[in-house]
Amino acid sequence: MIFERFGIEEYYKEKALDENISGNLRSMKYRLPKENEDPLGLAIHVDKAIITILCQNSVQGLEVLTKEGKWIKLNIPKGALVVIVGDGLQAWTNGRVKAVKHRVVMSGDKERLSCGFSSIPKDGVSVEIPPQLVDEEHPLRYRSFVYSDYLAKYLTSTRLDALESFASIS
Repeated sequence: MIFERFGIEEYYKEKALDENISGNLRSMKYRLPKENEDPLGLAIHVDKAIITILCQNSVQGLEVLTKEGKWIKLNIPKGALVVIVGDGLQAWTNGRVKAVKHRVVMSGDKERLSCGFSSIPKDGVSVEIPPQLVDEEHPLRYRSFVYSDYLAKYLTSTRLDALESFASIS
C-alpha cells in the first residue's frame, strides 16, 4: 500500500518483496513497577523492522516522541491495532516515511500485555532506494545496503540513529 501511494508498486513487484520479507511474532509482558521503581517498561527505541503491527490488552502505556521532543501518550482503543514504522520502511522510502521513536511507561494496577508482529527483509536482501523517490526536494539519504548486515550490527542496539550511522549518505 505504501509503495502504491508513492507510485512505485512495480519496484515492489520487481524486487519480489512479498517473497523476500519474513515475519517475527513476539509477545511481551510488562510488570507493574515496585514502589519507588522507574515506571519505564521499555526504553526509548526505534524498531529495526520494516513495520511492526502491535496489539495489546486494555492497559495503556505506549508513548511516541514528537519532532518537537515531546512525549505523547497514545490512547489505543480496545481491539485496535497499532502500526509502527521502523528503520526498514524509512530507508526504503528515502526518509519520506519516518521511523517513530517510542517507549512504554507503566502506570495503574495491571500488567500490560502486548503482541507484536514485525516484518523484516530475509537474509541477504538489499535495500535500494527506488530512483522515483530521489529528486531535488528529496536527495538520496541512504546508500544501498544488505539489511541483514544492518540487523547484525544494530538489532540489539539502543542507538536511536542506527540507520543514519549505518547507511546515511551525508
